[in-house]
Parts: sequence; structure tokens; C-alpha cells
Amino acid sequence: MKNITIESFLLFCYCWIAIAVITFVALLFIRQPYGRHVRKGFGHMINNKLGWLVMEIISPIAFNFFFLHGNTMKTPLHWLFFAIFNLHYLNRSIIFPLRTNTKGKKIPLSIVLSAILFNCVNGFINGFYLGNFQNSNPTIILIGIGITLFLIGFYINNRSDSILIALRKDGSTDYKIPHGFLFEKITCPNYLGEILEWLGFFIMTMNIASFTFLIWSLANLIPRARDHHAWYVKTFKEYPSNRRVIFPYLF
Repeated sequence: MKNITIESFLLFCYCWIAIAVITFVALLFIRQPYGRHVRKGFGHMINNKLGWLVMEIISPIAFNFFFLHGNTMKTPLHWLFFAIFNLHYLNRSIIFPLRTNTKGKKIPLSIVLSAILFNCVNGFINGFYLGNFQNSNPTIILIGIGITLFLIGFYINNRSDSILIALRKDGSTDYKIPHGFLFEKITCPNYLGEILEWLGFFIMTMNIASFTFLIWSLANLIPRARDHHAWYVKTFKEYPSNRRVIFPYLF
């Protein structure tokens, strides 16, 4: 795959972005059937933690393989981007599922397989670009802004996850209304945090691969956040009416 030209790589990314736009529109009408939205009709079900770990760990595996086998001379900046990408997925694919209490919960195998496909492509495009084409360096200002946004997003994501996990510290698997932190403003601050992470990653790397991943993050997370918000409003009559979906004061 080292013979892939930048032109063919760019074409692939543009096509993948087009699929993200189509996916975004489709998800406005189809709820992703896992977590609180799980339902029959999507095939065989498997353990939720196992499914999560398998589908998420694929991305860093693909990213690391293509990055390490790339022919670009790796600078300290390359290794910084490498470390930041892996920091997110160390938390997302291993630490996060180990922290959650999802006893008895299942996830459709079809969802796991589709996520594996997405994460394979995502890991490939980011690892391959950084390992083969990332020769120009963004400015120190952009790198600083990007790292700052990434760390803010990482903090928001993890603190929000901790609040959600604490709702089940008694062993209950029932859903409750989360309170505190950004939950007082929006329904899904954990998703907002993840979007900020990948916005920061794009700003610090300034390449088509990280931009493609940012578009896919928006395409996946915004419709899911909207579905979460609608579910809370429908399920809990006392759900705060002033909360937005994912972006404070906006949506």
C-alpha cells in the first residue's frame, strides 16, 4: 500500500466524507440500536463490553500499523500526534468499558461489525497519512490551539462519563437523569467532549485525514445526541426543559 499516491488517497477521503454526509442524513431517521435504543430486528446480540472493546480497539491497531510502516521520517511532531491519537483510544477502547456497569446488556453484532469497518478505515486514513504524507508542520499557534482543544475535550468527555457511571454505582442498570457539570446545559456533554477532541486533532495536524475523521464524528454523534435527548424528554416528565442537545445555548 506504500504505492498509494496522494491523489488517490485524497479521492478516497473525499468519497469517505460523502458517505459520512449520507450517513448523517440516514441517522436523522434511523436510531442506532444500541445502549438505551437497543431493540429487536438487528440480528444476533453479544455482550456489550466485549462488543465495545472489539469494535473500538480496531482503530488504534490500524492506525499504529500504517503509521509505523509508513515511509516518512518520523519527527517529534509525528510522535506527538501518534501519542495523542492513542491516548484517546486507550481510554475509549480499554479503560472506558472496564469502568462501566453494563451487566446483562447486549449490543447487536451488526452494529459491532459496522463499527469495525468504520474504525478500520478511520485508523487507516489517519495512520497512513501521518506515516506517509505528513511532511509539512502546522504553526506553533495551531498546534497549541489544537492540543488545548483536545485536552479540554478529553476532560469534558471523561468527567461526563464519570458522572454517568456514578449513576450506577449501586449496581443498578436503570437509567437516571444526570446532573452536574455540563449536564445542566446539555444532554450529551460526553459527545461534545469527543467532538472537541477531534476538532483539536484536526487543528493541530491540519490534514485531510483528521478532517475526514472530524466530519465522521459529527455525522455519528450529533444524530445520536438528538436521539438521546428525545429519549430523556419522553422517558422523564421532570427532565429539565432548558437543556440543549449537544451544543450549549445552540442545539
